[in-house]
Amino acid sequence: MKRNLITTGDGSKTLFVPELNEHYHSTHGALAEAQHVFIKNGLFRSGRNPITILEIGLGTGLNAILTCLEAEQHEIQTKYFSIEKYPVSLEEAQSMGYVEMIPDSAQAFADIHNSDWEQPVSINNNFTLNKIQADIKDLVLPEPLDVVYFDAFAPEKQPKMWEAKIFKHLFDNLTPGGFLTTYCAKGVVKRTLKSVGFSVEGVPGPPGKREMIIATKPLP
Repeated sequence: MKRNLITTGDGSKTLFVPELNEHYHSTHGALAEAQHVFIKNGLFRSGRNPITILEIGLGTGLNAILTCLEAEQHEIQTKYFSIEKYPVSLEEAQSMGYVEMIPDSAQAFADIHNSDWEQPVSINNNFTLNKIQADIKDLVLPEPLDVVYFDAFAPEKQPKMWEAKIFKHLFDNLTPGGFLTTYCAKGVVKRTLKSVGFSVEGVPGPPGKREMIIATKPLP
């Protein structure tokens, strides 16, 4: 899959896939989007410690790097599963310039991108990573999830990722009170999430987006 390097609105980089006419991150700011959607409204919104997170789409590793750094700083014991069907190369990841843009990220970047796949790897005292190269429909997780970072390509670009059966699979793997966070705010996505049992809330989105979705598995 061909991917081109693009600079986004906050100076951070993303990848553009001509085949899909789609970017890996928001063109308004890749770093700002990741911090807002997945750190502020994912890791910190949960408040759980220890916490188990599943990321749908490892991509360039941005969400994993930010979560790793925050977990270490705030001593949040984090198990982080990340599924990716089409991994980027180390050279592509290096071209993103994360080490230069994100303070103290060099070691986390290297360890995350050089770690083996399909097995848990301790990145620091508070963050264990398990990278999985697979299709989400085939995913079997060893333990319940607290948070899902749903970072798939947009519904119009990758519609099969946003189907009810995918969301039902995630719903069934979440703990009660656990939730899914995503940059998307489309009405059809909200309705699909509700159809499998989620309680859906629209919250303020990252730069360039008025709204995003938090979908919570209700308590008993």
